[in-house]
Amino acid sequence: MKCPKEYSQQQQDQFWMEYAMQCANKAEAIGEVPVGAVVVLENTLIAEGWNQSILNNDPTAHAEIIAIQKAGQAIGNYRLIDATLYVTLEPCAMCAGAMVHARVKRVVFGAYDAKTGAAGSVFNLVDAPQLNHQLLVDGGINQDECAQQISLFFKKRRQAHKELKQKKDAHIE
Repeated sequence: MKCPKEYSQQQQDQFWMEYAMQCANKAEAIGEVPVGAVVVLENTLIAEGWNQSILNNDPTAHAEIIAIQKAGQAIGNYRLIDATLYVTLEPCAMCAGAMVHARVKRVVFGAYDAKTGAAGSVFNLVDAPQLNHQLLVDGGINQDECAQQISLFFKKRRQAHKELKQKKDAHIE
């Protein structure tokens, strides 16, 4: 898949973020936190991923990690030089570290993560001068849509837990 050549950088970022949001829908469909990621090289999709930690009983199975692994396999190199990673939620420290090691050129994310964000919110691992590689960072692309998707997921999850507890309590009485 390619993004139209005539698109501006902002239009390209929105195009790929919308695709990442479709990947996030796949995560949500299997009961995972709805985060999706895509890796783009020369304006061409080379890999995608979505959260699968619960499904795989693997705390490292974040959307970004899966997308980075698939991208490396797709190009036959663990270095993703000149690649851009789009993700619907600001990367955590683990994912930010993987991007640095993979030499991803740029990370573009949707919603900021005030609890675990490692691309500027809590930490800034992707631009730490102490490390041997720094990424370009653009955050807040389709921010409202990405944040709403995650917020609605957790709202539904809390509601389901509340209903389950009420059923349990009613059954005990």
